[in-house]
Amino acid sequence: MAVRIICIKKDEGEYENPYVAIDYLEWINERINVKGITDRTKIYDWIKEENGEAYVIDRNGDKLYLIPAISAKGNKYVKTVGDESVADYLLQLPPCV
Repeated sequence: MAVRIICIKKDEGEYENPYVAIDYLEWINERINVKGITDRTKIYDWIKEENGEAYVIDRNGDKLYLIPAISAKGNKYVKTVGDESVADYLLQLPPCV
């Protein structure tokens, strides 16, 4: 099952990196038209441990799949790029309301 991430809820506090500021991600399974909200660590676990697939759609209409990562302080998070020197479209998604 693959889900498309449609928005993120971020905390505005100080964090070691912007991904750790994400509290939860809202998603849709476009195949069966089901929506949900999942916190950052559960999305990480689902991708890492259960071979789940989550993606965002970039400005060109391409799918960018989320990959699991762990921060220097041991916090689980997800991102779409391996190298943080490249802008990550996940962080550019609109805020969830």
